[in-house]
Amino acid sequence: MNHEPAATPSLSPVELFLLGRTLMKIGEEALPEPALGSGPFRGGTRAVLVVLSDVYAHDGTSVGAIASRTGLPQSQVSGAVARLKETGSVVTAPDPDDGRRQLIRQAAEASGRVAAVRAAGIDEALATALGTDDPDRLREVGDALAVLARHLTPESVSRLRP
Repeated sequence: MNHEPAATPSLSPVELFLLGRTLMKIGEEALPEPALGSGPFRGGTRAVLVVLSDVYAHDGTSVGAIASRTGLPQSQVSGAVARLKETGSVVTAPDPDDGRRQLIRQAAEASGRVAAVRAAGIDEALATALGTDDPDRLREVGDALAVLARHLTPESVSRLRP
């Protein structure tokens, strides 16, 4: 039996980084616009998504713990939490063990914004990025993205940090 690791396609770290950046931009483009009048978008889209993903994985967490797990600056996490509170995506409550600290939980019910984001598709943004609306090509790339998403979950990042 051969126990050697399977050969990986030759992709340099720079190419992988640039692919990740491209995928983030496609994802940002696919996100529905926030409702008009919902105020300034503090924290940035990326930070908000990273923080919300972390809260869903670690319900009842703190700003400091999120910053530690995600590598985001504490100030950016705080701004993202404030925005998520404004949209009704998370709730906070004092930590019973340390009243100075707030614990962050996902809201009991999905906010309208969370529902809109969950319902959004990527086809239009993907077609624009690919420069084609060829259904075979969109399906091929969509299937490849589904494989990546299944194997490289947000929790995968935590395995990269010491």
